Amino acid sequence: MNGTAAATGSASCRFAHYFVVCGLDTETGLEPDEGSLCVSFAGESFEQSPIRRSFKSKVLVHYPESTDRNPFNKDAINMLCMPRGLSFRTQADRLDPQFHSFTIVFDDGTRSYGFVHTFYEEVTSPQIITAMQTLYQMHQVERHLDESDAESLAGLSAYLGCAGSFDPARDTLYVSKALCLLTPLPFLQAARQFLSQLHQAVASQTAPPLPLESYIHNILFEVPLPPPGRSLRFHGVQGPILCQRPGPGELPLNEFPLGEAFSLLGVDNMVQLLTCALLETQVLLCSQDYQRLMTVAEGITTLLFPFQWQHIYLPIVSAPIHHLLDAPVPFMMGIQRREGAQRSSLHLPHEANLCFVDIDNHCVEAPEDLPVFPDQMELIQELSEILVRFGIPPQGGVITKPTTTPSPRLSSLVLEDLMEDRRNGNLGGEELAVLERLQALARRCGGGKMSDGGKTLGHVFEEDDEELKAAKLNIQLREVFAGRFAAMFGRYEEFVIHSALDLDSWLSNREGTFSFDKGSFLSIQPVSHLTFLSRFLETSMFSSFVDGKVIARWADREPMQQLFDTRLERERLYDTDEEESRTGRYRKCTSLFESAQAIEHRLVKADHTAIHPHLLDMRIGQGRHQPGYFPKLQADVLAHGQNTNKKQLHTHIALHLQSRKKILDHQKSSKIMVMKNLRQSKLLDPSPQAITQTHREFVDGLLSECRLKTKRMLMERMGKESVELGQGEANITGLQENTLIHGLCDLLERTWGHGLQLKQGKSALWSHLLHYQAAQGKTEAPAECPELLSNSSCCFSRFIQAMSEGLSEVGQARAWIHLALEKKMLSQHLKELLTNQELLRQLYKPHAFLLCEEEREQFLFHLLSLNTVDYLCFTRVFTSISIPYRVVIIPMKKLSIAMATVNPWVCLSGELGDSGVRQIPKNTQEIFFQCKNLGRLSTLQLGQENSGLLAKCLIDCVMVYNEITGHTYKFPCGRWLGKGVGDGSLERVLIGQLVSPGGEEDAGRWTGTPPELASPSQSVMTVLGSLGSRSIHEDMREAANNLVKHFHKPEQERGNLTVLLCGEGGLVLSLEKFLLHGFRSNRLFQRNVFVWDFVEKAVSSMETGPPCDSLCHYVNAINASPRNIGKEGKFQLFVCLGIRDRHLPQWLPLLAECPLTARTYEDSALLRDRAAVHSLCRILHTLHEFTITLEAALVKGIEL
Repeated sequence: MNGTAAATGSASCRFAHYFVVCGLDTETGLEPDEGSLCVSFAGESFEQSPIRRSFKSKVLVHYPESTDRNPFNKDAINMLCMPRGLSFRTQADRLDPQFHSFTIVFDDGTRSYGFVHTFYEEVTSPQIITAMQTLYQMHQVERHLDESDAESLAGLSAYLGCAGSFDPARDTLYVSKALCLLTPLPFLQAARQFLSQLHQAVASQTAPPLPLESYIHNILFEVPLPPPGRSLRFHGVQGPILCQRPGPGELPLNEFPLGEAFSLLGVDNMVQLLTCALLETQVLLCSQDYQRLMTVAEGITTLLFPFQWQHIYLPIVSAPIHHLLDAPVPFMMGIQRREGAQRSSLHLPHEANLCFVDIDNHCVEAPEDLPVFPDQMELIQELSEILVRFGIPPQGGVITKPTTTPSPRLSSLVLEDLMEDRRNGNLGGEELAVLERLQALARRCGGGKMSDGGKTLGHVFEEDDEELKAAKLNIQLREVFAGRFAAMFGRYEEFVIHSALDLDSWLSNREGTFSFDKGSFLSIQPVSHLTFLSRFLETSMFSSFVDGKVIARWADREPMQQLFDTRLERERLYDTDEEESRTGRYRKCTSLFESAQAIEHRLVKADHTAIHPHLLDMRIGQGRHQPGYFPKLQADVLAHGQNTNKKQLHTHIALHLQSRKKILDHQKSSKIMVMKNLRQSKLLDPSPQAITQTHREFVDGLLSECRLKTKRMLMERMGKESVELGQGEANITGLQENTLIHGLCDLLERTWGHGLQLKQGKSALWSHLLHYQAAQGKTEAPAECPELLSNSSCCFSRFIQAMSEGLSEVGQARAWIHLALEKKMLSQHLKELLTNQELLRQLYKPHAFLLCEEEREQFLFHLLSLNTVDYLCFTRVFTSISIPYRVVIIPMKKLSIAMATVNPWVCLSGELGDSGVRQIPKNTQEIFFQCKNLGRLSTLQLGQENSGLLAKCLIDCVMVYNEITGHTYKFPCGRWLGKGVGDGSLERVLIGQLVSPGGEEDAGRWTGTPPELASPSQSVMTVLGSLGSRSIHEDMREAANNLVKHFHKPEQERGNLTVLLCGEGGLVLSLEKFLLHGFRSNRLFQRNVFVWDFVEKAVSSMETGPPCDSLCHYVNAINASPRNIGKEGKFQLFVCLGIRDRHLPQWLPLLAECPLTARTYEDSALLRDRAAVHSLCRILHTLHEFTITLEAALVKGIEL
């Protein structure tokens, strides 16, 4: 979800919800923070000095007690304010204050932001000092006893004075304390300044002008939210503070410095990280600085506009909830790394789909097969130009200033008034000139201090300039990404499917309907964008975005979507370059100056001023100033607002009523969304009951995701089959198939990684397979050329290990899944894997999904449903492996004895190449050979050497078996092979079809998909009598139409062109029927009738001349070919070459006007009908716009 949109929903009229103080509770004493002891990467151990250990912190006070819409979660706030618990220091350590922020999501989906200023306060409690001294002495004794026996107890004194030592007589003990402000919107700069000024007032030797309660009460109850499009000035302890809010047409508020994120990671890494977030991989951020975690996390989520993160979002994960790293769902989380910790010490259960971001070392480890963001190079170039203009190197690696920036201390009231007037634009020409001269003088001279402890005048101006500069950089970077998404999804509304009549019917059929036409959307995208877009369209954030558009028919649009749609409408209105928009060429953002100008206007001049802090009705003696110690606040004046507040906020409340109603309406509609986040209140609860419940929800979520994914895969496949009208492949092919299967691989990895005891490798599934293989005692090396792949999971894994692909563990696991899915054995193999209960209990914790028997069985049942459709995922993805093939020639049963007299050979061709000529051994009808993966098989060349007394046979078909995937291909023939019979062919090109497993007896039946059409039958003449001219015309139009549809499909989804040309119902057979229609008799051409005989005779009778030269040249070249392909094969080659070289429409009229035609054909023949010939030529002309590439098997031996 997006923080700004969610926060807007929960925002009251007040600037802040709560003020919180967290720290040491002297009444409960020191309690070790046990959660920090159990995590190796960020945790600690008892070997450390007590002064370096973490102890439990508590919420000491918070005001007000609660609010209506945002109840106070004490445990969660305490955990996020002090993620490491209490930290102790001595005067020998650095005591710099630290700043960090966090975000918390409420159960209704709204979000609040927390801003925390942590400082060190001297410990005055004797009990705490004594307890720390005791712990330190115990630690020293234990450490001494663990040392070698050469030392004595007297050596303890050697440890005194070193780092981590503590002696009450010599050292002053300090403990961390946190001041926190919770706001509905991310007012980072204003909240940071307010808390810093508050702390500085505490640390100052001089008491502030008013008690601290006055300032806290003011910001809680008297400072309103600035109206949209306006800025607001309010007062902190030391000076004025300015905040602003974007207007209705601007991008939502986000003050987290994107420039800092880009300077830390660099442009390339940030774009790669954004790509991971868009594709909903698991994102784990790591840094020693909590604020860096928030800066990068918020920077990435704000760049997602208009989309919103839908999964677990915890930029700061404290030690007690590190079990969430085991979450088998997409997440974006951040963990602190202790100084000196190594990446190898972080043991995650699974990393197959993990993006690990080491912020401090400027490194991003992305998943292996991450696609490239559309127009990535151009985008990086545009971002780099912006960063350079702001003085930030695009390559990153810049160490930003620490998050300990003190607030300006303007002790001079004159300077304070001048600064306020400058912000408000109230300075006249003379006063403004004086202030500008002061600024120039301060910069030239280095700026002397205005007062003791205050900031230099030059520093004040520099800070104002830096804040404005950061804000302008922020908005310009965001505008670039918003512009990219507008370019990619500018026409998304055209592809949203509104199939339901009302909201109730849509909800009841949500899982069974498609809300977005993904195929049509992808078909208009540039080819280079398809890999990314096809995966992005399957994400929850895109589904939620589309669902919001559908729901907008019955409810108000979600604010983010409404803003995006408004921007799209504005771009269409002012977009004059339609050609550039249509072609999708990269266009730079044109609104950078406008957006920066709007935010500069608000930051330079405040539109509104809040009521000043004032004295409250406090008891005598309260609010006494004690330097260095945060006072005990008077609770009764901070528990609620006073009457003075009501009048001040009345106008502001009225401004919010209308927008408030819209937001509430949206929240009602958002509750009907299918995708729901896990409640963050449960995730932040470290109690055993809550952890158990969280893992229970993870288990249910995995099962639900499996059901939805398998259903989606089946629906897509069935939908493709039901609407497929052409002769291309009637299944999900290429990119879309890979996308769906990639999602299935990711689901299986996350499922097998849930509850894993110890990290075994990057792939939890592959690790389990290897453990199972070892447990079965089958660890021998696989044979180099296995003749048959056994249908067991162990044999599968050993074959994958033997593949010479150089695959990683993750790649091997995905190869195993692809192979099992193609063989329709995925569910069976996984079930076999889970039969070893002892191994499961050894590898997994009790809460793991794989140990939940009922859910596990349902999971396997859903996977079993995938056996109803055919996949070629392994064959098409792993293209460089060696595959064993078995080819069997099946003659007609009555003439099978003739096979003993011929010496046949075969040559297999597929999508990825051909096998070369393979000679079949004598006196056999089959051959077994191994060659590089040919992909899906398309054609088979079958020939013989014409040696022997009876070198002829009638071939029924040829069967080809892929011994790895188990696929069977049938190549129907039904013709003679030999001289003196049939058309005298010694070589034939057969068209193949994939048959279902065990379906050799019924090769025309596919499992879930219609059969591809095979080689044409010899008995053409037997059917011509039953076909009229209208039917022949329809067949011709259908054959040409299938070719047109083939070329209009995306390249990844095109079928087999050879089938459309030479298969049953293809162009060759349709044209043959046309030319055989109306034959007068067969006496001219001996006993059998072949169209090629007529073509040869016609060409020989033609006069030479330009119109006839090309026809004669092609016919002569075909006859001169060394191949003995017979008359049918020659005619097939004639048609294929003619359509390839765009000559066929010129040749047909020549054949029709040839004198031989009148003697050969009846008057009613189609070839003698000028209108019919003209119509046929027009049909063939429609194919001229396409580039037709013929398979090598068809044109082998022809030089044209």
